[in-house]
Amino acid sequence: MIAVLRLSHRKKRDKRISTHAGLVSRALGADKIIYTGDEDNVLLNSVNNVVKHWGGKFTAEYSKHYEKIINEYKKKKFLIVHLTMYGLKLEKEIRKIRKRKNILVIIGGEKVPKEIYELSDYNLSVTSQPHSEIAALALFLDYYYKGKELSRKFPHGKRIKPDAKHKIFI
Repeated sequence: MIAVLRLSHRKKRDKRISTHAGLVSRALGADKIIYTGDEDNVLLNSVNNVVKHWGGKFTAEYSKHYEKIINEYKKKKFLIVHLTMYGLKLEKEIRKIRKRKNILVIIGGEKVPKEIYELSDYNLSVTSQPHSEIAALALFLDYYYKGKELSRKFPHGKRIKPDAKHKIFI
């Protein structure tokens, strides 16, 4: 199971980016996303409605305290992976991480508290340059699944047939 913890959602400022965090998580193989920061039922409903229409078993949840979530997942023996530009290189560490099936992936929002770096088993960098947490998440999931997530099937939902010029639902 892969869960994503999105830190510090800001209702007025982060609506699209937090929605995209949920969509990328679902589409590329995570099982759930947990948001902290501002509670936002519109955000949760938006992500959960995608699951309802497009299939799969993905869930979106809210928690007020990231510490509680991290400690809960640590107790369940999850590997805690924080995606940042200040970490070890993803491409060098991914083989070790792939050996673990239960992972909590942490992606930032505004300034990430120092405690996140200390609580994480891995602080992973996808690049040493400023970048988007959504891009980091997409790259992490792609490296973790070795590209197999791109052909994943989502039961009980709409699908799109690949076509160069038309939108064809099957």
